[in-house]
Amino acid sequence: MRRFAAKIDNNQKEIVRQLRQIPGVTVKTGHDDILVGNKGKTFWYEIKDKSAFAKRTGELFVTKKQTQKSQAKLKECWKGHYRIVSSFEEIFEEIQ
Repeated sequence: MRRFAAKIDNNQKEIVRQLRQIPGVTVKTGHDDILVGNKGKTFWYEIKDKSAFAKRTGELFVTKKQTQKSQAKLKECWKGHYRIVSSFEEIFEEIQ
């Protein structure tokens, strides 16, 4: 399954910049949205603006505008690592 992100969320460039500053971490963009490699593991992240998450619950709003059907299906069916995030801190905490 080959997928490419059609739109880059506003926070993606800064998240990628911060990740690339960490020694030993590699980042590949364009794979819905980024692949992050660290310590022999690969992490697949879809990056969304914070506005895509409910303020009270933190749950992702699943709308056509914010999440494509294919992304929602991937999150549900993918057997490897795949997570929808909105910040560098969420990724950093997980890859350590």
